Formats: sequence, structure tokens, C-alpha cells
Amino acid sequence: MLKQKQKKRIEEFLARYGMDAGKINLDENRDKFIREMDNGLQGTGSLLMIPTYIGMDKELPTMEPVITIDAGGTNFRVAVIHFDEDRNPVIEDFKLYPMPGSKGEVSKEEFFETMADYIQPVLHRSNKISFCFSYPAEAMPNKDGKIIKFSKEINISDVEGELVGSNLKQVFKKRGFNEDKEIIVLNDTVATLLAGRAASPARAFDGYVGFILGTGTNICYSEKCSNITKVPQLSEQEGTMLINMESGAYDKIPRGQIDLEFDAGTLNPGDFAFEKTISGAYQGGLTLATIRKAAEDGIFSDGFITELKNINELAAKQIDDFLFYPYGDNPLAKCCAKSSDDEDRISLFYIIDNIFERIAKFVTFSLTAVLEKAGSGMNPCKPACITADGSTFYKSKLFRSKLEYYIKSYTNDVKGIYCEFVKVDNGTLIGTSIAGLLN
Repeated sequence: MLKQKQKKRIEEFLARYGMDAGKINLDENRDKFIREMDNGLQGTGSLLMIPTYIGMDKELPTMEPVITIDAGGTNFRVAVIHFDEDRNPVIEDFKLYPMPGSKGEVSKEEFFETMADYIQPVLHRSNKISFCFSYPAEAMPNKDGKIIKFSKEINISDVEGELVGSNLKQVFKKRGFNEDKEIIVLNDTVATLLAGRAASPARAFDGYVGFILGTGTNICYSEKCSNITKVPQLSEQEGTMLINMESGAYDKIPRGQIDLEFDAGTLNPGDFAFEKTISGAYQGGLTLATIRKAAEDGIFSDGFITELKNINELAAKQIDDFLFYPYGDNPLAKCCAKSSDDEDRISLFYIIDNIFERIAKFVTFSLTAVLEKAGSGMNPCKPACITADGSTFYKSKLFRSKLEYYIKSYTNDVKGIYCEFVKVDNGTLIGTSIAGLLN
């Protein structure tokens, strides 16, 4: 009985600040998300809906090698991949190198020369090069990628606005390689989607979605070219094209007072609203902001509040540390240690549980919207394949079970849409190779 009163008190606190997961209407938010997808395809709205100029309508060729590159974080991976006669991926000549610029500043020339050095040992294996470039880049109609910027751990001068594929081709020609190499550039969410196609070649799936939920978040899906009206020459074409939604920028989500106060204190206030409510990079900060607000409202004991003052920042992993070891030696557990009973500990659990309940509902309505817009997964015997990647998706203690509950009770039972989450080992490399073979 005491715990029920405690839970009700937490629910009232969350409702007071517009943070209560129970108040989120899945139908209403699914509708808003679909409208914003349409707006993005027309050239307005917070969802950028970037055409990738990459399709997946063709049959995947077998026994044809493609040079495959995965550049992300501080790593640069190179492999030669083909698909055998059973359409299983075969990875050969795999090498891992440091990303140019990860160990100190390099010039534009050094950047492209170093990448060429990494690729050159396998250059004779194929005239097709498929490059997953997991940094902000604009997809070009010729399937090249124009560099927008690099993340803070990569230091390269004067490279913004440069074309990845075109510059590499120039280096190879300068070195005497005169074969006409085809270079295609894509991002990791697109590669994640394509990896699902190779994961279970014998399975019958109705459509594919790529979903990232880790440090950041993003969704990729296949859209009819005729619906991409912001690019007139595309809207006149038949067939489909993969769309990089940049879903982290979606701004029509129901946000509470604590969300808005937390957002105001970030490096980019007002940007990436969706990402700030669900992704790993912001989970700790939003959770800490919610706990501090609860402390101000008298939810926690004086001993808890004293210990809480020692926490300046909170990482997503430290939330899981508490959930797995609530009586352990982690920062949040230490806050509860001075309490004579478990009241602080239980209140803290209810607050965190609500945050992940909300994340699960946000992910549910967004993925359901994407599947409905694509017309995928309407037959339970042919579900849509959602290839998922990211630390929050796979490592969070609370998230997956909550997501599965809402996918079953809402996506399946209410909307009649069916999907299956698929994990692909070496998914980025495999998906990248498929892009090179199909385009």
C-alpha cells in the first residue's frame, strides 16, 4: 500500500511537469509524425527526409566482390565482400586502421592520401567501392558525398564541402590507376537498413527499415520516388529510393517543462528535439534534470539531496548501473545509501522507469508511422524487417521489454502492422557492400 502511494506521488510529480509517459497518445503522435514525413518530402518541416539516391529494387548479385569501407568514430575499416550462391556475405581482406585526423590535425591532401593508402592494397579486387561515411555529409545525385563537418574527435583542415568519392578518384589517377572506379557514399543508417536484406536471405520480409538508437538516433526507410516532390526530377521517376530521415531533428513530440529546461542548457538549444528525449547522449542529462526537479519538490530525503549535489553529470551507463545494482557502489545508489528505508531508492526507480516508458512510446509511434507510410508489414506472415543498431537499443535494462510491449499492444493489435527487429553482426560493412552492388 505504501509503495502504491509512493508511485502515485511520483506520477503526480511527473504529470505536474508534463513528463508523464501515461499521457502520451500513440495514435495522435503517429499521425503527427506521418504529417511531418510528408512535409519533409515536400521540402518543409523538421524531418529533413534526405534522398540518398540509393535504391534496393534490384536483385542482389552473387560472387561479385565490392571494396567496402566503413569510416566512423576514430576507426577506418576496409574489406572486400561478396555474397555466395546462397546469398550469405563473405568478408575478406579485412583491415582496421585509425581514421585520418584521429591522432592530430591533418590537411585535406593528407586526409585523402591516407585513405587512398588504406584502400590501395585491395584496389585491384573490384572496380566498385562502397563507402559508409558516418559523419555529416550531403548525398549527391551521382551518389557521392559532400563533407559537411567532422565530429570533435576528428581534426582535418579545409575539408568541408569536398566530395569524398571524387577526391579519392583523383588520388588514384595521380598514382597511375586508370581503371574507372565507381564510388558510392552512404551513411550508417542506410547501411543498417541494407544489412537487414542480407541477414536472413531465406526469410520473407515486407519492407526494410534501418533504426539507430545509441548515442544518437535516426531512421531510414524506402519511399516511392513519386512522393519526393521537393526534387522534381525524382518525383517523375518510377521505383523507390532510400530516405535518410534525420529523425533526431523531429520537433513535434510532446515535451514537458523539464525537457525544455534541459534543452535550453545544451550546446544546441532548440535543435534535435527528438534525439534529446530518447538517445543515449542525452539520457543521463535529462534523467539528472528530472531527479533534481524531484528533489526540489521534496520527493527525496535530505541525505539523498546532499549526495545528489556531488553528481555534476550522469552518463547513460550510470543509469543502468543503478538499475542492475540499486544497492551497489554507483553514483545513484550512493545517493540512496543514507536513507533508513528504501523510499528514495524506489522513488528513483519509478522516475527512471517513466523515462524509459516514454522512450519506448516515442520509438513505437515513430516506427509505426514509418511502417504505415511505407505500407509495410500488413501481413503477419510477412513482417517488416527493422534492422536495429545502437547501445541504447541493445544494452539498456528497461528499454527493450517496454518497446516489445507497445509494439505488440499497439503496432500489432491496434494498427495491424507487424515487424521484426533484426541484429546483424558487421551490419555496417555488410549493408555498405549491398549498396555498392545494387547501385
